[in-house]
Amino acid sequence: MKARSLIFDLFGDYLRYRGGEARLRSLVSLMHCFDVPEPTVRVVVTRLRKEGWLASRRDGRETVYLLTDAAWGLLDEGRERIFHRAQGPWDGLWHMVIYSVPEAERGLREQLRKKLAWFGFGPLSSAVWVSPHDRTGLVRAAFADEPAVQLDVFRSRSAGVASDRDIAARSWDLEGLDRAYAELLETYRPRLAAYRSGALQGTDALVERMNLVHDYRRFPFRDPDLPPELLPEGWSGRLAHEVFLEAHGLLRGPAEACVDALTGAVALPAEEAG
Repeated sequence: MKARSLIFDLFGDYLRYRGGEARLRSLVSLMHCFDVPEPTVRVVVTRLRKEGWLASRRDGRETVYLLTDAAWGLLDEGRERIFHRAQGPWDGLWHMVIYSVPEAERGLREQLRKKLAWFGFGPLSSAVWVSPHDRTGLVRAAFADEPAVQLDVFRSRSAGVASDRDIAARSWDLEGLDRAYAELLETYRPRLAAYRSGALQGTDALVERMNLVHDYRRFPFRDPDLPPELLPEGWSGRLAHEVFLEAHGLLRGPAEACVDALTGAVALPAEEAG
């Protein structure tokens, strides 16, 4: 795990519920659990402050780092994608985004593609992306200030279930994604018994839970959260999500106790932390 990702995950899973801020010495103590040295922590938080993800203030002789509004938004968006799945039956409608970006704006085009993938769209063709979920408004909002990006959005229905499955198979690598989910299950499902028994405590629990989040969070970029009727037989994704949620919950108590011991912070209820 990279130091930058570790700091984001520490804020996202722990520090946001402790006021959304942390003293530099607390961050150093937490990152020491992952063998990240103090000079590296100082460099990373300085970069995150320059990039607008963290703000800082002085408290006596100490520096305190706080989440900015942009960082709160990013963490909220990421948490929604990681922890929640679409509910209810599918209405059979495909939501389509057709985009046009000037050839000179290749970086912007790549940014658009990454954002489409994050919102759960898949490329039916190079400039035509589809999703079974109505998230075209999110795409429009994300690029509302980019006049070089032209977006056309449509809703359509295919010829039937066979066509729907074909569209899904062409737009996403479902076989590769299923294999990746199966590998995650092979790693973490056998560990649930140890989690349930409380075998992991202290730093071990914190590191294990952070590894779990690190291993799972790449899936929202790849998994469009398709309705069951579009998924291959024996799909591993739903079970993997259930195992992730259970493991994440089981490790919560000892991991948070470790964070509190290292920072001296008091956790707030999630609804109070925002």
